Amino acid sequence: MKILFMGTSDFAVPTLEKLIDQKEWEIITVVTQPDRPSGRGRKLTPSPVKIAAEKYRLPTLQPEKVREKTVIQHLKDLAPDVIVVVAYGQILTKNILELPPSGCLNIHPSLLPKYRGAAPIQWALINGERETGVTIMLLDEGEDTGDIISQKAVEILADETSIDLHDRLANLAPSLLIKAIEQCKAEGGKPFHYPQDNRKSSQAPKLTKSTGIIDWNDNAEQIYNLVRGTFGWPGAKTQLAGFQVKIINCTVLGLQLISGQIKVIRDPNEGLSLVVGTSLGSLKLNTIQPATKGPMSAVDFINGYGIKSGDYAHIND
Repeated sequence: MKILFMGTSDFAVPTLEKLIDQKEWEIITVVTQPDRPSGRGRKLTPSPVKIAAEKYRLPTLQPEKVREKTVIQHLKDLAPDVIVVVAYGQILTKNILELPPSGCLNIHPSLLPKYRGAAPIQWALINGERETGVTIMLLDEGEDTGDIISQKAVEILADETSIDLHDRLANLAPSLLIKAIEQCKAEGGKPFHYPQDNRKSSQAPKLTKSTGIIDWNDNAEQIYNLVRGTFGWPGAKTQLAGFQVKIINCTVLGLQLISGQIKVIRDPNEGLSLVVGTSLGSLKLNTIQPATKGPMSAVDFINGYGIKSGDYAHIND
């Protein structure tokens, strides 16, 4: 099998490496996004997939727009049997989708048709889902609307963050994809597939900075899930006693306070705890990151910023 691999983010790297391990298959080229400015110095930085491809001395292609005629002709000349697409970041046009006889196989980190879009892992956590998974599908011209080849469901762990779940699904996906490619080889074309039930579809749009703004009028479970789902970026943000912070880690408590009310609890065994009220239950804040500072414990935040019982978190209008 001649495989053309298209991917960009670190989610795609475990799949690329597993495909490289399949010695009877050939990865003819790796297509990834162009190097982008990154960090404070805005230095041009290659994608995680490009770094992995160069490590294994695979040829790479980095078109600004994959739909350009010269790029499409180049892909056509490569004559892939199948195209594998994992977190690539560009929409493939019909003339690319129709190139390989075995189709364009895509890995999507949700149980489609639920959570179509750019941030399925994050929204599954934000919405308090108990289960998610990986879908292998045949790409079509829509956004995550292609026919399903196979799926694998997993339980979402109670304390799992978006980064934890991202890594777990990234490592679950390769074996499922390899089975789909084996079906392609056995059948001499596209593997068995079936349409999605569009009546059960839901969306997972790209996160924005405002996604992470905490509303203390929500209940404790909802805010806890927001902290987990926005972990890393954009982060769950609020003001505590007038100080802008991100909540990095927290625990749901049954203690009922007024929404946004701050209570400093002194326990002879556990020491100081910082608790904030919600509409139902409260949150014990374990790790907090003030603006321009690194993450710190609740004790250090209380002592360093003079937080006291009776202070309030910002309540959204």
